[in-house]
Amino acid sequence: MAFWLVKSDPDSYSWDNLLKDKKTVWDGVRNYQARNNLKLMEKGDKVLVYESQNSKYIAGIAEVTKTFFQDPTTDDENWVAVELTAGKSFRMPVSLDAVKTTPGLEDIALIRNSRLSVMPLTPDEFDIIIQLSK
Repeated sequence: MAFWLVKSDPDSYSWDNLLKDKKTVWDGVRNYQARNNLKLMEKGDKVLVYESQNSKYIAGIAEVTKTFFQDPTTDDENWVAVELTAGKSFRMPVSLDAVKTTPGLEDIALIRNSRLSVMPLTPDEFDIIIQLSK
């Protein structure tokens, strides 16, 4: 099992939308590195959902329930999507400030490559974020 973090603009699609919908197609990714990360996702992988813009926090955990397929928002075969199913909301969302100041998260892509919308996490990074949410 691998661990991931995806970023979403809550004005477009929020964590609350995912909870309400129960599952969604994670589409619209138009960055090659993020697309390559989508292609690496496997069924059962855990995914943290980060809300960008004004929220700037990790809101909860989802799971990959369908591996990559043609992104339905485009006819361009270069772009893919995955299906995510909502898991649990964090009791305490994990703020970007908390991520930036927590030992063990200094190399996380959320800080190093803030424009990347789909990024891998190490098991240690994932565990640290889970602990911060309690």
